[in-house]
Amino acid sequence: MNKIPSVNLSDFLSGDESRKQKFINDIGNAYENIGFVALKGHFLDDELVEELYSEIRKFFELPLDVKQKYEIPGIGGQRGFVSFGKESAKGKKEGDLKEFWHFGQYVENDPKLEAEYPDNVYVEELPNFNEVGRKTFKLLEKTAVYVLRSLALHLGLEENYFDQYIKNGNSILRPIHYPPILHEPDNAVRAAAHGDINLITLLMGAQGKGLQVQNHNGDWIDAVAEDDELMINVGDMLSRHSNNKLKSTIHRVTNPPRELWSTSRFSIPFFMHPISDMKLDVLESCIDENNPKQFDDITAGEFLDERLGELGLTKK
Repeated sequence: MNKIPSVNLSDFLSGDESRKQKFINDIGNAYENIGFVALKGHFLDDELVEELYSEIRKFFELPLDVKQKYEIPGIGGQRGFVSFGKESAKGKKEGDLKEFWHFGQYVENDPKLEAEYPDNVYVEELPNFNEVGRKTFKLLEKTAVYVLRSLALHLGLEENYFDQYIKNGNSILRPIHYPPILHEPDNAVRAAAHGDINLITLLMGAQGKGLQVQNHNGDWIDAVAEDDELMINVGDMLSRHSNNKLKSTIHRVTNPPRELWSTSRFSIPFFMHPISDMKLDVLESCIDENNPKQFDDITAGEFLDERLGELGLTKK
């Protein structure tokens, strides 16, 4: 497969059983074969997207000492600001050429989870930044709920199987700034080849070249979305839970050609995580004599802790 397939969520939501089933088949096949789709028909509108990008630019243009006020020690970068070069891909010592921000879950009616998650960090200098981030988080989360419902049906599960695990889940909205490249990078790229940790990732800002996906032949292919599309990929948690039936595909963000080094790039992934005590044990429906169980039993919280250590965000 050398092209990212495109699907439209309105087919799944249409009330027409044949359109709904076609969406389930198309997204299921895409995730079994390449692990990525471009999705139209999501819940974000153009006005909110424009407002979000405007607020994000304003934040990353703040002086470094102001941004660093919002870098919170001891929480593995799960909320607030993470400074340039701090995160590296698993197995790579060079830090990625990026800085980013994390909005986390807005917990509803669950004091236990409210106590478990770090508090969201509020930027005093940009009051609208906080509200626009919250609105975007909620609409991407709503989109993700329906994508996971379609995948539950594809895997032979009850449609609402994932709902109980993703309500108040440990999800993250990450606006990323890849600053201009000022000198020859020493073996570093904007985002080194990696797989995502979570269930699924919804990416805004995949317009224009940079994001690349590795297909089954080991070839790198450009993943470029239309203006109205989100790029959505399977993460390691879902791959593990489905015994690698749904593929968590390795992807990267390459450095631009030298003539574009002076430009910034922004992208905004939403990492859909479940609650920490979800068991990621391999689904029985995904095991047979040709596909024996490939992964040990583990909870989502244990898996996340393990991976944050590998990324250099927490001490192992």
